[in-house]
Amino acid sequence: MLQGRKMSALLSDKRTLKIAVIIGIAAIVLIFMSTIFDMKPDKSYEQAQQYAEKTEERLLQIISHIDGVGEAEIFLTMDNSGENVYHDYSDKKTLSIEPKVRGVVIVCEGGNDPIVASHVLEAVTKSLNINSDKVCITK
Repeated sequence: MLQGRKMSALLSDKRTLKIAVIIGIAAIVLIFMSTIFDMKPDKSYEQAQQYAEKTEERLLQIISHIDGVGEAEIFLTMDNSGENVYHDYSDKKTLSIEPKVRGVVIVCEGGNDPIVASHVLEAVTKSLNINSDKVCITK
């Protein structure tokens, strides 16, 4: 009962109420500012995007040489952004693990031919070391 009286006395005090409102507004402004100034994309995300684009280009070079493929486009999705492994208690990077491929979509002129699709599927699964259920080939 005594605490309830103290609480109501604090809330009825205009100075305390003003301080609480100012603190609340300052918290909202800080949260808003943190979203504005945190607009830079994550560097690891950019590296994963670059890796995906480079891999797409290399796959396209390989696949375009397969007989019957024709004109093709490739889209990769990545499962993670890679990983850097550091030596114990050191800033020195000892190993960099590339991002993993989640899926591949290949649209090519010969995509409806089962033989061409089979050759493309084998080239993609072997070169990326992924299962065939992660690859979609279509015309």
